[in-house]
Amino acid sequence: MMLAQVSVSTGIIPIAVIAGYLLLLLFLGWLGHHRSVAGEEDYYLAGRGQGWMISTLTIMATFLSSFALLGAPGMVYREGVVFALVSLNVPIAGFCIYLLGKRIWQAGRDGGYVTQADMICDHYQSPVALRLLVTLVGFLFVVPYVMMQIKAGGDLANVLFPGGEYTFEIGAILLALVTAAYIMVGGMRSVAWTDAIQCVLLLAGMLLAGLAMIVSFGGPQAFSEGIAEIPESSLTLPGNTGVWTIPFLFSVCLLMPIGGIIQPAQWMRFYSASGPSALRRSALLFILVLTGCFLFGIMPVGLGGQALYPLEISEAGVSPAEEVGSFDQILVLVAHKNMPVLFGETAGALISTLLVVAIMAASMSTADSNLHALSALLTRDLYSHFFRPQAKEAERVWIGRFFILFATTVALVCVLVGRQPESSFASFMEMIVDLALFAVAFSVQLLPITIDILYLKRGTKWGAILGLTTGLLSAFCFTSLFSLAIGQVPEGSFAASFSDWIASAKAFLPMHAAAWGLIPNFLVFSGISLIQRLLQANND
Repeated sequence: MMLAQVSVSTGIIPIAVIAGYLLLLLFLGWLGHHRSVAGEEDYYLAGRGQGWMISTLTIMATFLSSFALLGAPGMVYREGVVFALVSLNVPIAGFCIYLLGKRIWQAGRDGGYVTQADMICDHYQSPVALRLLVTLVGFLFVVPYVMMQIKAGGDLANVLFPGGEYTFEIGAILLALVTAAYIMVGGMRSVAWTDAIQCVLLLAGMLLAGLAMIVSFGGPQAFSEGIAEIPESSLTLPGNTGVWTIPFLFSVCLLMPIGGIIQPAQWMRFYSASGPSALRRSALLFILVLTGCFLFGIMPVGLGGQALYPLEISEAGVSPAEEVGSFDQILVLVAHKNMPVLFGETAGALISTLLVVAIMAASMSTADSNLHALSALLTRDLYSHFFRPQAKEAERVWIGRFFILFATTVALVCVLVGRQPESSFASFMEMIVDLALFAVAFSVQLLPITIDILYLKRGTKWGAILGLTTGLLSAFCFTSLFSLAIGQVPEGSFAASFSDWIASAKAFLPMHAAAWGLIPNFLVFSGISLIQRLLQANND
């Protein structure tokens, strides 16, 4: 029998537990600073000596985010079992670690590379154009990803401390400031240590959330009976909103994990590993552990949430139950209401707060990794190359800290502005999954270059430059932000005709924006490179 839903006062427990957790992170930031040595290689790569355990945990923590504990349950709650198939992205990502990690590590060790652009620009001998483009890719990936983590901080505060006028803003600002602080102080060493703790917390949180959902129904059989009562559209393709068609689902399942692995922060984790054996172990554990956590932790929460809080499905669309507020809050709401009933008020409040800490861990572990990587990109690939080539290492490290604060501020302002109902970007920021899908649309455009550098070595500088440029522009045109950016355009204008063509293409083949960018990217990269090689052969 399903437990009654009650609201209990958790008193000072959430404040004490969360405050203790944030203080621990700041302590680890100080400890990382105390244990570090001077220089960029230590600040950005922890001396290239991370063992397999730390490498595994920090790679997992960087891949997971508020997407895992807020976005994914929220999307399952909205769409149904169709989103369970997205869990296939975990083994695909693990195989990418296995196939790419060793070669990236070896190239990084041989060339002394710190960032993606170091390797890419050295291979294609393009010190300016490709460096700017790769830095742009990093910025387009990192800022939306950090935005979704900061948004998660505000959402958590809203559920834990409802009724406050500025609860969301305070939660978002606090998460952003603490994350920026311990990265700025300790660098990669602190990021890796905090990632290790945060990864354990979020993995435990995923499994505990799934178990709590099943127990709240009274056991697996009662859970299955409850799931049988959810709408039929929640149990079939293309889901409740009709978005998850086979082409869209396939493109997301294939390209989203690839974009999550070849993005700047993961690339730097491959550099910082102690050796290829550490990365092979990381790949195996990544596949086994994360796939189980998604299937047995996250999916029951989203499906059970539909039974507990039925969706409002109409011709106007799909809306969460009024009590839920937003799709992304389903896990926190279920934990906040059910844990005190299951375990008693005090123990339940403690456990539900630990789940919240797990969500914060998921958010902060991804935010810190990406902010740290963006700092390296902006410092080494822009500041050092174009503004102050003569800058010494100590200066570059301090400039890197400034960029961490700058990027955090940009992401925070975007979240707070997008939070306003009158903002044109409010719909863009409605769900965490949407921000994640937007970010990987750009990072995956590095795939042709990555495969060529590590395996084929057949591409040319201009093939890489023009292919990547084409991919980025094409991907942007197929994101939701494109229509918001162009706004209302006069009928009959070129912009209106182009917008109509984009809409027709989406209707004809509803793929994710990453695929719409990757296809022309690959064609241009391959075509230009082939033409240049043929011309070179004729000249020879």
